Amino acid sequence: MASAPQTATVSSILEPGTRAPDFELRSSPDDSLRLSELRGRPVILAFYPADWSPVCGDQMALYNEILDEFAEFDAQLLGISVDGVWCHAEFAKQRGLRFPLLSDFEPKGAVARRYGAYLDEAGIARRALFVIDRDGVVQWSYLSPPDVNPGADGILHALESLGDRAPGTQRRADDGTHAAGPADAQADGQPDESAGPHPPERARPHSVRTDAELRP
Repeated sequence: MASAPQTATVSSILEPGTRAPDFELRSSPDDSLRLSELRGRPVILAFYPADWSPVCGDQMALYNEILDEFAEFDAQLLGISVDGVWCHAEFAKQRGLRFPLLSDFEPKGAVARRYGAYLDEAGIARRALFVIDRDGVVQWSYLSPPDVNPGADGILHALESLGDRAPGTQRRADDGTHAAGPADAQADGQPDESAGPHPPERARPHSVRTDAELRP
């Protein structure tokens, strides 16, 4: 995780310091989710163009692999596209996704528009990421080129910068290994060298992983 935090590539998406617009979208044929219901914990919004496109599939699968890392910050990930709820349901089932996919279907792209993340000429959401803090304020945003998987490093840097971690979690070093915290210090103040490395680091921003690479 050595790369620097990313900033928005264009000014159209909501910038850090902006209060995140509240919304309510369908998370399944029978359920809805309102953003304000998550107040008190960080939220990651991942707008993406379409469920079944190759880059979108790789991006969502990557995030699914590292949900435990998001959980270290008590962060809730939400995927958002203009696909319908039944399309989301089948996509999530096929990919084994363990986080909500919200349908910005009708009015089409209404929420994406409020975040500056709608592509009018194509009628789809842009590939835009937002990290929202516990008070409902955007702390980081990034707009990726449509054919590029933005990875997860920028999200994790932004969550780290919030300074709050879930109880019982510890900081990771930028090289992907465990970073010594109070629980790791020995009586003489030296780090505990018995702590083993964590699993390999997640994909860098702007890297695209193939379906073959994502299979167990």
